[in-house]
Amino acid sequence: MRIKTIAMAAALCCLGLMVSAGAANAQMGGMGMARNIPGFGGIFNPTVGVGADYDVTTSKGENMKMSMAIVGTDTINGQTGYWMQMGFNSPKAGQVYMKMLSVKTGNQVMTSRMVMGMNGQAYQMPDQMVNMNQKPRDADISSSAQLVGPESITVPAGTFATMHYRSKDGNSDFWLGKDAGPWGMVKMTSKEGTTMVLTKTYTDAKDMLPGPYQTFPGMGGH
Repeated sequence: MRIKTIAMAAALCCLGLMVSAGAANAQMGGMGMARNIPGFGGIFNPTVGVGADYDVTTSKGENMKMSMAIVGTDTINGQTGYWMQMGFNSPKAGQVYMKMLSVKTGNQVMTSRMVMGMNGQAYQMPDQMVNMNQKPRDADISSSAQLVGPESITVPAGTFATMHYRSKDGNSDFWLGKDAGPWGMVKMTSKEGTTMVLTKTYTDAKDMLPGPYQTFPGMGGH
């Protein structure tokens, strides 16, 4: 039961994180992620193997490591989806991985499937639950956010020429740069005090959840 509860909380939090702007409304319970981690935005440019690592400090002062990488493709409903793997490493939870099969249609990206790794097992969330708890997000934040202008910024991964965007609600700022991972995000800040900065980029990301997958305990399949 505990595995099911934590896994569901983590999955919903990841869905919240994938919103282009605004705040995630789910909590990662025992995994130590705080409420109100702003969603990240960017320009979705999926290339298998491309990944990025980040240092995250939440609005409550919690520190964690986060990674995003494209680790494979799959076909769903006749469309090509890209498996985006997200890794979380915090003092309370240790290392946890999730994969989301993201399908881009026009300027919208939807997560069609979700897998979570926990306790040495890979669990797949039922598709209907994934679809029930999300809204499409912009594949290109420039269509829905305010452009502040070009800026050169330095983060642990290096110095990047970026375009600075601000969410329309004024809550979040995003600095996007070429070759800065699947979403091009170099830095993100929020009014609540959360920061997310790029520490590393790479082109040889490995799939940490290759399968086979089980369904969450006590839940049905697709």
